[in-house]
Amino acid sequence: VQLQASGGGLVQSGGSLRLTCAASGSIFSINEMAWYRQAPGKERELVARISSRGGTSYSDFVKGRFTISRDTGKNTSYLQMNSLTPDDTATYYCNFYARARILDIFRAYWGQGTQVTVSS
Repeated sequence: VQLQASGGGLVQSGGSLRLTCAASGSIFSINEMAWYRQAPGKERELVARISSRGGTSYSDFVKGRFTISRDTGKNTSYLQMNSLTPDDTATYYCNFYARARILDIFRAYWGQGTQVTVSS
């Protein structure tokens, strides 16, 4: 399973970006999809997650501003980010809990990260 994250960039405070994470390769099933972020000098932190049934949860610092979604048929997750502030500046990583083949166990796969920079 390979994950490709895209959609990052430079945006002004108050602006929006939409991140995409697409899985490819040998994929039997994907359970949970999640987005994390890591700012320079800080720990990686969970931003949002979505279950296989579409249930979502968000960290307090993005509630009401970010929306996570998924297209199961395309093995893809999206993170719509609105009302961005400079504090949202970080590298954003997608994380899928997936099985590559029917007899495999579920394990976590990470994308390569996409940079989001919010200017004031």
